[in-house]
Amino acid sequence: MIKIWTMHVMLFVFLVVGQLVNASTPEEEMETNIQNLLQKMTVEEKVGQMTQITLGVVSKERGDELFVNQLDMDKLKEAVLKYHIGSFLNTNGMANTLENWHEMITTMQDIATKETRLGIPIIYGIDAIHGVNYTKDATLFPQSIAMAATRNLDLVREEGRITALECRASGLPWNFNPVLGVGREPLWPRFWETYGEDLYLTCELGRAYIEGQQGNDMSQKDRVATCMKHYLGYSIPLNGQDRTPAWIPERMLREIFLPPFKDAVEAGSPTVMVNSGEINGIPVHSSHYLLTDILKKELGFKGFIVSDWEDVKRLYDRDRVATSPKEAVRMAVMAGLDMSMVPHDYSFFNYLVELVKEGKVPESRINDAVERILRVKWQVGLFENPYPDASLKSAFATEESGKVCLESAREAITLLKNRDQVLPLDKSKKVFVTGPTANLLSVLNGGWTITWEGKREELYPQEKNTILEAIQSKVGSENVLYEQGCSFEEIIDVQKAVRKARESDYVVLCLGEPTYCESPGNIDDLSLYPAQLEFAKAIYKTGKPVVLVMVEGRPRVITEITQQADGIIMAYLPGMDGGTALADIIFGDVNPSGKLPFSYPRTPNGFTTYDHKPLESFDVNAYNPLYPFGHGLSYTTFAYSELKLNKRTIKKGETIEIAVTVTNSGQRAGKEAVELYVTDLYGSVSRPVKQLKRFTKIDLKPGQSKTMQFTLNEQDLSFIGRELKPVVESGDFEIHIGDQTQSFELVL
Repeated sequence: MIKIWTMHVMLFVFLVVGQLVNASTPEEEMETNIQNLLQKMTVEEKVGQMTQITLGVVSKERGDELFVNQLDMDKLKEAVLKYHIGSFLNTNGMANTLENWHEMITTMQDIATKETRLGIPIIYGIDAIHGVNYTKDATLFPQSIAMAATRNLDLVREEGRITALECRASGLPWNFNPVLGVGREPLWPRFWETYGEDLYLTCELGRAYIEGQQGNDMSQKDRVATCMKHYLGYSIPLNGQDRTPAWIPERMLREIFLPPFKDAVEAGSPTVMVNSGEINGIPVHSSHYLLTDILKKELGFKGFIVSDWEDVKRLYDRDRVATSPKEAVRMAVMAGLDMSMVPHDYSFFNYLVELVKEGKVPESRINDAVERILRVKWQVGLFENPYPDASLKSAFATEESGKVCLESAREAITLLKNRDQVLPLDKSKKVFVTGPTANLLSVLNGGWTITWEGKREELYPQEKNTILEAIQSKVGSENVLYEQGCSFEEIIDVQKAVRKARESDYVVLCLGEPTYCESPGNIDDLSLYPAQLEFAKAIYKTGKPVVLVMVEGRPRVITEITQQADGIIMAYLPGMDGGTALADIIFGDVNPSGKLPFSYPRTPNGFTTYDHKPLESFDVNAYNPLYPFGHGLSYTTFAYSELKLNKRTIKKGETIEIAVTVTNSGQRAGKEAVELYVTDLYGSVSRPVKQLKRFTKIDLKPGQSKTMQFTLNEQDLSFIGRELKPVVESGDFEIHIGDQTQSFELVL
């Protein structure tokens, strides 16, 4: 009896252990399923997965006045059943309602999963760059350049989370964001899509955004897959124009422009969009070195690479590095491109099928691309449930999300000048509001808002406040006078404006830019429009205190009108709640805490960045911006003291601990961005005069002090050496926090 019992126990243990040994992880199961599916696919089905088309290809003509898209079922079935299309993108003109998105996505997934041989779901991509800007009534945050001014990782993470939720609530699982190009060229019209000129700030904010979007599991119903863009070097075109050549030495490429993408890969971003331009004469869409050798091999990127809009074709008809449209397809795919945003036709599909059958593109390259695409579809949960989740509607654009959006705008807005503490303004006084950006919602948001360029003012939600409306709400309409005075480029009625200014105690002068996006935003001169400069001078002549508010996506040169301004506020593109946030700051209900994420140029060609080389500030050369990187005033004051290092010499592999005490030495509560800079005094390659290495945002009451702790490691002191590889060298370093400085030595 005992022997029988023992045998049963042994058999049970054997079976359990066997199951444990043979059990596969979810990742292994996913990879097995992908390989099984790949083996069943025809060449046409594989190439279809690599083809992305825009919604307009499968839509009926629609009335421009409606937020309604209607699918053309014949065209949709042709796309999915004949061409095996695996991805769609964009909106057909303007934002759609939640209901409209749900109807379209459901219809697409029905055909893809129920009427095709293999049932592979569609992955729909969208540019949700400051909220779900193509879904009506979504929570729309400040644009990225403004979010960078907050210096608040928690807010950026929350922006990512809320945007992801509202994307999924719309049925959209894939977001073409974040933009990780370092904004070193303020003339560039996509400057406001970046996190500014600093490498470390870009890396940290990009990582926080990805974490907010994807969480720990992007298959969850309130998370999405991110798409880091635009790989690589898109943000520094030589002439400042969009989609024009860049000339980037290898050291600069690796030291400034590659690290944000490396960090994003490590953070788990599963897709990447390619730079539409060229670097050193090579269009990036055709660069095997950048797409395969560096991104896929060196950085270990396992996701898929998608082209930007129509850029495969442009290798032939614009760049002329391919001798035919078909050769352009071969060139891009062999460079490492996995999905083509074609987006208007099926030419990519037809050419690539031919190329495979002719043996000019090996099927192994196709298999690699499709495997990557299927993996992302699996990771984002489309094989489990490809349909919009109706239960998320109740979480869309909630009051709580609106509060985060408003707080983001409040923390972004940056006080540049406050002569004689003119700000905050007295609520009992009469205020004259004027200028082209004073009474428009569109200018607070910029491009990628409801429509591509964001210009359609009549489509904006009227319950939101312009700057004028927010000021009227704050102090009462009876205390506010208004006259537009000038448009962006023309004087309208300066005499009426001057008369009303003289009748008021203060003037809030709102200048800046109209909305634009990408190439339509190209300019030849960074100076503010002459009409606005002349209008400002006329207002100054009234002798009234003037608060200048700049609403702009890039720092337009305003040097000639800054001296006479009593207060200057940089609003950036503060989003749908930007008007309310500005009024809160102007009248002192909120203490400003934003810090410039770029150096505000003094002249149209004054583009020297804060992390310039010693040569750029030597002899007659100077770093002399109108306002430096990191500048931003408060209605209180902060004092820094007791900067301490735990050691003065560190060795290889060691870290150094830094402590500093920050005190609110003023009379009111305020938030302060505490920033730690490092100077490498000597190096085998000339080193920047200083570099941001850590930052945090704190909130202090009057008289309150906090001791902030930071840790630096050996990697924080590395750079790209003469052999174009990361190096760490012995030498002397300085730490700068506020007005405090300490030094240490690295010994290897």
